[in-house]
Amino acid sequence: MSYITATTLEDALTALAAGPASVIAGGTDWFPAQGDRHFDGTLVDISRLADLRGVTKTDRGWRIGAATTWTDIINADLPPAFDGLKLAAREVGSTQIQNTGTIAGNLCNASPAADGVPPLLTLDASVQLTSGQGTREIALCDFLQGVRKTDRAADEILTAIHIPDLPDGSKGCFVKLGARKYLVISICMVAVVVRVNDGAVADIRVAIGAASPVAQRLTTLETALRGLPAKGLTHAITDDLVHGLTPISDVRATADYRQAAATQVIRRAITLALEGDP
Repeated sequence: MSYITATTLEDALTALAAGPASVIAGGTDWFPAQGDRHFDGTLVDISRLADLRGVTKTDRGWRIGAATTWTDIINADLPPAFDGLKLAAREVGSTQIQNTGTIAGNLCNASPAADGVPPLLTLDASVQLTSGQGTREIALCDFLQGVRKTDRAADEILTAIHIPDLPDGSKGCFVKLGARKYLVISICMVAVVVRVNDGAVADIRVAIGAASPVAQRLTTLETALRGLPAKGLTHAITDDLVHGLTPISDVRATADYRQAAATQVIRRAITLALEGDP
């Protein structure tokens, strides 16, 4: 194995195109995933590329650089719609992991239990992929294609996440259900973005992770809740509106438990998101 610390994006793309190669920034997902396997290729470290780090306001919304750490996101000055993403950032491993692990690594790892995915889905995030041939942008929901599967080509680097502006008054929340409070892979997790106008739900977005091969928006539930009074909204959330999930049984929980817990976690996340609204 050879190791390259890229000093420019062009250097990183050149090394990647020469292949076989893997990209890391923090490496907090890549190294554990290797286990005892031998990697006979080039490891391209992009953590020192300043252009790939940080959260900035743009004329279209917000840009999060691929090498932005979870601690960077926690400390960023962001509107309340991003509160779910900030809460998810605090759930990613330990403080040391949050200081090192990056948002792009979390997405490219494509775990069904990736903490960053549900809140980014509620923010209508898209990802920017760059290769020597140019740049393309794809919705996050299309980028994630299955367990450990993405639409990233072998010669591409995920360079940024783009999030469009949300209307004023949008508020986010994230709730993670696990066997303990910290340092846990979730049983299921829910992100919500909600906006209330004149006491009614003007818009709501709900995404759930660790309950199917890919985290997903619950569009049927969203449609059913829009326009309803915010007060007592959780009473309208019934099990029949939480469908399309395909949870698995593993050491953390059975599939039946995950399915039953999903409705309760959704109710909790929406309640917390609505706190403070009349």
